[in-house]
Amino acid sequence: MSENSPRKAVVLVSGGMDSAVTIAIAREQGYQVHALSVAYGQRHNSELAASDRVARMLGAVEHKTVGVDLRSIGGSALTADIDVPLDTADSNDIPVTYVPARNTIMLSIALGWAEVLDSSDIWCGVNAVDYSGYPDCRPAFIEAFEKLANVATKAGVEGAGIRIHAPLMRMSKADIAREGQRLGVDFSATVSCYQADDDGRACGHCDACRLRAQGFREAGLADPTRYA
Repeated sequence: MSENSPRKAVVLVSGGMDSAVTIAIAREQGYQVHALSVAYGQRHNSELAASDRVARMLGAVEHKTVGVDLRSIGGSALTADIDVPLDTADSNDIPVTYVPARNTIMLSIALGWAEVLDSSDIWCGVNAVDYSGYPDCRPAFIEAFEKLANVATKAGVEGAGIRIHAPLMRMSKADIAREGQRLGVDFSATVSCYQADDDGRACGHCDACRLRAQGFREAGLADPTRYA
């Protein structure tokens, strides 16, 4: 890559508030964003529609959606006929909404595309709230994947190396809401709910909805979420 070429970044986009803020941060830091979503067999398609909407809204140069059928192995309330927990108390157990290997697979696809684009930078929106429940949202996982990326790729062995950016890792949902407001993110365009309807309206009762609403409340911001 020449010194005058724009810095390219592959940014994983789920359609939720976290990935929207991640795109906005990457753009603020001068990256040309290539947005990547994964259709993995999730319960609803409205998050994929939100991903495309968010990517365009925040100035990504392109948005690609790659299909991977994780429903074929199941094991999660998001990929199998398992009820999404509603109005549950906080727990240190890994929740049933954890999708086995999902973040590993998504980052692997992002890694492949980054190599094709001659990009050294992959961004994802894992954060401190998910840290307590999902093993693939921990700092240790991101650090380990970055090490793997740099021994498993041509870019890592012969090129400039691969960096995994997780700017929200230690931020609360309130911090993320405030950062999004600072960056001009329209959160009404995002979908976070685990079981949103076809129009992207949220249930208001799953863990994702509860955490999102709590974040806006603690940030002192109006909740723009559309509820069913």
